[in-house]
Amino acid sequence: MIYFTDGSKEAFLTAFLLAYHDEEPCITSSQKQLVLGQESAFIKADPPRAARAEKRLLEFDRKCMEDLDLLLRSSSLRREQIAFGYLKLLSEKKEPVRKMLTEPEVSEAVECMNRVTFEVKRTQGFLRFLGTESGIPYAPLSPDSDIVDLLAVHFRTRIPAFVLHDVSRRKAAVFDGTNLFSAPLERAETVLSSNEAEWQALWRKYFEGVSLPSREQLAKLKSYPPVRCQRFTPELKGPPSADS
Repeated sequence: MIYFTDGSKEAFLTAFLLAYHDEEPCITSSQKQLVLGQESAFIKADPPRAARAEKRLLEFDRKCMEDLDLLLRSSSLRREQIAFGYLKLLSEKKEPVRKMLTEPEVSEAVECMNRVTFEVKRTQGFLRFLGTESGIPYAPLSPDSDIVDLLAVHFRTRIPAFVLHDVSRRKAAVFDGTNLFSAPLERAETVLSSNEAEWQALWRKYFEGVSLPSREQLAKLKSYPPVRCQRFTPELKGPPSADS
């Protein structure tokens, strides 16, 4: 049986209860081809049932919902199925299982969570904020995992106000100086400040000044910063434009 969900935590926990006693269950929020004779159902979130499942799982491990949150943020197409195997083992053992790395369900889940946390740390170092005429720094990004709100929690103690725009998922995390919230954002029309354009020009002059045509190492340069981040680093692209 395949249980399709909308990717939310409540829908997953609802499906978790329904699939628990199935012999070969599969929970997913991705498209999946059915095999001949295979049954499927779309599971809507049932808040009371989800709350019941959460309460029970927390009795076994008070940090398990933090693990579930990381797993559901993963870019893996199997993220819900990995989470199902991990939490089912937890419910069977009735104690924290994250250190039982010899269990395949645990090792797979830990590897999945580590990829998410690593991407958060890496993106914190390479995220490029652009100065805008409004005075609110704007940072576009396209992470593998759904981490924009995790990044926002990090930057809210460091930047007075900002907008983080996950362009691939069409969502944004906005901090107005007091409140932090997420909102859908298809496309952002931003106008660069004069200072931002000047800084971009200065950085381009610097890169040109330290470049030695006779000793170009293009392959190495492409890895600093990662190619995914270079897309949103204006200094590594063409001349600055008035808007983005």
